[in-house]
Amino acid sequence: MAIITISRGSFSMGKAVAEKVAAKLGYGILSRDLLFKAGDRFHVPKKTLEKAIHDAPGIFERYSHTKKIFIAYIRATLIEMVADGDIVYYGLAGHLLLDKLPCVLKIRIIANLEDRVAGRMAGGLSEQKARAMLLADADQRRKWAKKIYNVDPNDAALYDMVICIDKLSIDDAVDFICQSASIKAFKPTNDCIRQCRDLSLACNAKALLVEDFPDVGVICENGNLLVYATEKEAHTSKFKKIMETFQKENYDIYNLEVHTGLSVPANAV
Repeated sequence: MAIITISRGSFSMGKAVAEKVAAKLGYGILSRDLLFKAGDRFHVPKKTLEKAIHDAPGIFERYSHTKKIFIAYIRATLIEMVADGDIVYYGLAGHLLLDKLPCVLKIRIIANLEDRVAGRMAGGLSEQKARAMLLADADQRRKWAKKIYNVDPNDAALYDMVICIDKLSIDDAVDFICQSASIKAFKPTNDCIRQCRDLSLACNAKALLVEDFPDVGVICENGNLLVYATEKEAHTSKFKKIMETFQKENYDIYNLEVHTGLSVPANAV
């Protein structure tokens, strides 16, 4: 159930690399269709979800009531779509949304800026306009990652491999990635499968709660679902109904505990 995420800037050839990797390994491929599925499931326009996962929060935007909700919807949908493995995801923020899964192969594709500008100009833009658009896009992604996850997307430590499409060709990059996917660390194990199932339960519970209870935290360990909320939240009828329904609909939950008066653990979603 190998899962590969490919992060890239605009016109860095990441899409071409992802498509060739998927074809060579016989994997499925996933990108913007994630947003369509998340939008259909949670009744949110695709454009709204796209902005939530790309644009940095505005000065007057209340993150806890907007992006936090939409990102929870996207993450819950993504984990379900990749849970069976053998898939390449090259949409936005895959390496961050799936950061709690240790068996994910995280790739970053970069390319020479001048080559990227030339690629953007092929659409009929002037060099100045093409360069400005690429830099603005990169700046939005950087601000988003910093605001939401407090990381710099250009930090190589976030990835298992960073590949520059310059002297190395697209096919070279594909070969490196495919070889890496066969390494033991990225092979499916019973523990990895369990963690994927647990994360899916936690993310789906969070997605159901986040609109009305944006500050709750959820952890799932071996099918034991732990929800961290304030005492006031936990005693509302809506909170209780959401949790009762979720537990009835998910037979993988062995035990459900609601903890109040405690800090939300750092590893909670």
